[in-house]
Amino acid sequence: MRLSKITTRTGDDGTTGLADGTRLGKDHVRIAALGSLDELNSQLGVLLAEDLLPDIRAVLLMIQNDLFDLGGTLALPTQDQFAENKIAWLDERIAHYNADLLPLREFVLPGGSRAGALCHVARTVTRRAERDLVLLAQRDAVPQHALPYLNRLSDLMFVLSRCINRTQAVPETLWHRDK
Repeated sequence: MRLSKITTRTGDDGTTGLADGTRLGKDHVRIAALGSLDELNSQLGVLLAEDLLPDIRAVLLMIQNDLFDLGGTLALPTQDQFAENKIAWLDERIAHYNADLLPLREFVLPGGSRAGALCHVARTVTRRAERDLVLLAQRDAVPQHALPYLNRLSDLMFVLSRCINRTQAVPETLWHRDK
């Protein structure tokens, strides 16, 4: 049993505890990065509430676990246990799902089906988590493979949005340049 007591009151003073017992202000860049990862994981949970193909569902569940692992690594700053093979796995998923998509001739605007639009929201939250991690990396150590992982994950979310829209027969909204 890991959590027997949810309300601890230890954060009432504006600080929060890391896994090693260190307490940081809730406005610390490490806590912001952890919060963005948590928000991203929650956003994927909303996406998983949609009707999705089983293989896409399995990919998203794996990513949720990866994000939880990454958050755990950020909460224990002396550890760097986020594996490089997770990046290769994302690269493989991107190639797999992108293989059957038509090449883009124009930018795609966020939208399409509800699930496709939720992928775009997850993509933008991923980009924010990536920016928060860059800020943290300017002050402190971050897991070596965390930034490439988030970078690839945002690419995968874009590709998955296109796949979902195609599967649900909902056309993508293309950007049209002002003429």
